[in-house]
Amino acid sequence: MWLLLAVAALRLVTMALLPMSDTTEPRYAETARLMAESGDWITPWFEPGVPFWGKPPLAFWAQAASIELFGLSDFVVRLPSWLVMAAIVWLTMHLARALGGDALSRLSGLVLASMALVFIGAGAVMTDPFLAFGTTLSLASLALVSLGNTRPWRWMFFVGLAVGLLAKGPLTLVLVGLPAGLWALCSRAGRRALRTLPWLGGAVLTLAAVVPWYVVAESKTPGFLDYFLIGEHFRRFVTPGWEGDLYGSAHHEIRGTIWLFLLWAGFPWSLIAAALSVRWLARWRARAGRTDALFTAQAPLLLLATLTPIAFFSFAGNILWTYALPSLPFLAILIARELLPTLEHRKFRIACALMAALVPLTVTGAGLYLSVRPERLDSAAPLLTALRREPGGESERLHFVGRIPFSARYYSRGRAQSMSAETLADLVRDPSHRLFLAVRNDDLPSVVDLLGEHYELRFRGARHSLLVPRIQDGDQGVHAFLTKR
Repeated sequence: MWLLLAVAALRLVTMALLPMSDTTEPRYAETARLMAESGDWITPWFEPGVPFWGKPPLAFWAQAASIELFGLSDFVVRLPSWLVMAAIVWLTMHLARALGGDALSRLSGLVLASMALVFIGAGAVMTDPFLAFGTTLSLASLALVSLGNTRPWRWMFFVGLAVGLLAKGPLTLVLVGLPAGLWALCSRAGRRALRTLPWLGGAVLTLAAVVPWYVVAESKTPGFLDYFLIGEHFRRFVTPGWEGDLYGSAHHEIRGTIWLFLLWAGFPWSLIAAALSVRWLARWRARAGRTDALFTAQAPLLLLATLTPIAFFSFAGNILWTYALPSLPFLAILIARELLPTLEHRKFRIACALMAALVPLTVTGAGLYLSVRPERLDSAAPLLTALRREPGGESERLHFVGRIPFSARYYSRGRAQSMSAETLADLVRDPSHRLFLAVRNDDLPSVVDLLGEHYELRFRGARHSLLVPRIQDGDQGVHAFLTKR
């Protein structure tokens, strides 16, 4: 338990120290910042005047509320993800305790918290933890109801659906409905649990929590429902490299890649799961009799909850490794149950502790290194820091030649601007503008040749470099300032 708490606390360290790297984190952080700044809690905004139709608002509500409560900082925007991931770990431990006792509960929590995607995602600005919380809440509630724990879990099943629908959308119904329905088909306990749920009241609760926002969002920015329901949930799924994405670029992976993503997301414990799968398959074929509850009535639900997201996304090419997150809580319980008997031996306890420490220590060490060498990150944060050291280096005077990265929008608080190549040519003809330029490193030689002696290089990052106006002989004020500094 102390090791589990240490893992949870360790993630807080780099949340405060490490700048956000493009593209996911600063994109969602800027959306949350705009929500808090504008006071518009209905429509998330991609940028002023451009609504963000790609996700429902729950994650942005949480992040914007955190900004309102504590002020704007990287740690504050990341905090809701940490809290939601902690809630997922708690739910997993609560279910494991009901299935197999305190020892299984603690080990399940430790396995889950030290998985790569869970540890990294706990300190990152993402929407996936909120979806995973919703699906975990619904399926864990169903399992607890089957064990006789009806209050308040009969209603928490529907609360989980509402959370998922406001976090990611109708995908929640698939990730909850498929394992629940298949479990009911193959298990009497599953059918009993589903009959126990208050379907009428629960449906009313879910619809009352979800539908008003969808209706108001469509009326406020017409076209949202078509893009979100048809584009994001159908075209994105069936079309690899979907070109209709309004907010970035779609991902094109070989179908079935999600299985590799599961190994990555659950590392290092997923390697044990891969080895144990042979034993699980043999046990299933032999229908080996076991008396504990975990491997009788609830085993199919745990297995189905683990496999459903992976099987579903096996048919999609437009995927990310974060799509494996809803599988991990239930996979953690299955792994912990197999490992628990081995912990009677000291060498296995040490091995388990080392595995639990592997990802947290590696990620934290890398994060600490990058926090002192931020120029190695694909982030505009160190460039903005270098800009502020310059006389007159306000964010409003910073222009990115070409497309402005999301991290620049976030760290400049929306003040940095973009500049086309044609505008840059005009700048050469009238150097009195004295702007600060951020240039992609690939374009730097040609831009430096174009600008000539009017600008000099002051900072070089992983992707962008900062060019500042060169001091002229007549700039006595600026020259005196620099000399004094």
